[in-house]
Amino acid sequence: MYPRYLDLIASGELKVRAEKLKAIYKYCVLCPWDCRIDRTAGRYGVCNGTDKAKVSSATPHFGEEPMITGKNGSGTIFFSNCNLRCKFCQNYQISKEGIGSEISDEQLAEMMLMLQSKGCHNINLVSPTHSLPNIIGALIIAAEKGLNIPLVYNTNGYDKVETLALLDGIVDIYLPDTKYSANNTAIRLSN
Repeated sequence: MYPRYLDLIASGELKVRAEKLKAIYKYCVLCPWDCRIDRTAGRYGVCNGTDKAKVSSATPHFGEEPMITGKNGSGTIFFSNCNLRCKFCQNYQISKEGIGSEISDEQLAEMMLMLQSKGCHNINLVSPTHSLPNIIGALIIAAEKGLNIPLVYNTNGYDKVETLALLDGIVDIYLPDTKYSANNTAIRLSN
């Protein structure tokens, strides 16, 4: 599969979107919480994120759907913290306790390239929404160094339409979780 982001890099459009996303950190409205805080000043929103990506692990993963995992695995990058904050989270240590390390966009790009070098079929971004500006910045760096595998946006589903629109032509596969069909349950279990 030809990754769609390569066309946006060639046209210069990906850099434009990366700048738009980085600017959002000054008045964060990446997700439906609309915290409107300045994450560049070290302030935390509901997601507990700053303007640096925080990653708990980057590894080939074989636990996704077979068409995502393939023979060599999905190159999974687990981002620490989360914007949904479910009371029942199976990744509690990562999503709520924030286990992981803050990294630069350059380090994130190197993780992407490392996963590609291990033969992973894609880069699988898990809980990516609150780190999206860093991800797109890293994607540009990685693609300029030879990254050429598809992106999987593995999200909790609590995303804004405006944020998803910025991903059009960047992400190849969307893998959202459907958590609730009733608002009262969503409020009770995820506030």
